[in-house]
Amino acid sequence: MVWQLIISGLAIGAVGSFHCVGMCGPIAFSLPVYYLPAHKKLTGILLYHTGRIFIYAALGVFFGFLGHQFFLAGFQQIFSILLGCTILFILLQTLLNKQLVKLKWVDQFQKWLQKIIGKYLQQKQLSAMIVLGMANGLLPCGMVYLAISGALAASTVSGGVLFMTAFGLGTFPALFVLSYSGSIIGIDARNKMKKAIPFFVATMAVLLILRGLNLNIPMVSPLLNNTIAKTVACP
Repeated sequence: MVWQLIISGLAIGAVGSFHCVGMCGPIAFSLPVYYLPAHKKLTGILLYHTGRIFIYAALGVFFGFLGHQFFLAGFQQIFSILLGCTILFILLQTLLNKQLVKLKWVDQFQKWLQKIIGKYLQQKQLSAMIVLGMANGLLPCGMVYLAISGALAASTVSGGVLFMTAFGLGTFPALFVLSYSGSIIGIDARNKMKKAIPFFVATMAVLLILRGLNLNIPMVSPLLNNTIAKTVACP
């Protein structure tokens, strides 16, 4: 189970990194480290990504705990179906490039994060790189939402942390190259990967829905135990 979580998280992160390159590329290009000597530049970029992955791990703690509560309550089956439907809904909004459901607090939170990022991009201290990475990790992002669904489905705090950390590490290689050298694979190849991402996300959502349908299909829709945990008192 542990290795399944790690491999799944790494795979989603690696595929999603091509989306991240397009969305977070401007921040990576703007990191105030390019004036520094090579070793300090490397340190700054590593601190930036450490802050970003730390936030993913922290999200894993919260959503792993939340998923565990649904599991204990016996709602694992319906929760998996709702999770898959939610991902499909978010994907639909992305494809239509239209916000079908607008949450005011999300927009306010995003603006607040953008102010923090703008402020720390102007600072030249290495310590600012961690704050930038943490702020970037909290920005609304479809691939992060997908990773969070994996942390919820893990149904344990440790599983949520492992999954989200693996996701962050999966995004690291492409984003590190982008941050350090300012270039990465060709634009054509990058665009092809970005076009494939919606199909990847849709597949993950459908698998979550199938998982909740209890179809008794090994590896795809295994039988879930929805029995609510009972406390046995000792005589």
